[in-house]
Amino acid sequence: MRNELLLTGSVIIIYGAVLFAYRVFGKTGLYAMTVIATILANIEVLILIEGFGLEQTLGNVMFASTYLVTDILSENEGKESASRAVWLGAFAAAAMVMFTQYWMLYSLSPADWAGEHIRAIFSTTPRMMLASFLGYVISQRFDVWLYHLWWKITTEKTGNSSKYLWIRNNGSTLISQILNTVIFTTVAFAGWYDAPTLISVMLSSYVIFIFTSLIDTPALYYARRMKQKGLDGGKEG
Repeated sequence: MRNELLLTGSVIIIYGAVLFAYRVFGKTGLYAMTVIATILANIEVLILIEGFGLEQTLGNVMFASTYLVTDILSENEGKESASRAVWLGAFAAAAMVMFTQYWMLYSLSPADWAGEHIRAIFSTTPRMMLASFLGYVISQRFDVWLYHLWWKITTEKTGNSSKYLWIRNNGSTLISQILNTVIFTTVAFAGWYDAPTLISVMLSSYVIFIFTSLIDTPALYYARRMKQKGLDGGKEG
């Protein structure tokens, strides 16, 4: 039950942090959350846990928050701002690989106690980051495109661009997460885990993504309301 409570709490804390960043810093805060989530999710994903009867990697909720960010940006700031967040996340992933691998070049002091543990963690970083980079860029670019396609369709059907936010939110994210789940799990873990475990990780990850995608809809509505009331953290460009 401990893991289930922690996972539930992580949704509240992480999505709350996205809304807080938007409230205080506007879209700059969302860009910052994209970078933070991209880096942390790729560290968390090394940890395998059991929760809600599923074997899963950590990082699912943190990574799912990047879809909330791009949907908020798509809804409130436009397609260009959402695309910018995607490329910022990709840059953060590439920078993390470069710097963490540079650390490995140093010779350790006899008094060092942390280097061995850091190397054990970040020796897997290039593969994880490649998997994350491919899954992130492909699925997020697709998500932004599909979000605006759904927006066009619902606007044409209703004549009101504000209606059916929940359709464009879930209709884009749920489909995009299939791409991300398959790409990331295959590239990151093929050869580490056997086929049944890979399939289990894919299914459990996607189940978590379904949950996080559905629950981020109220957060997206709240973010739009903040924008409408001018409570989105300033008027920066």
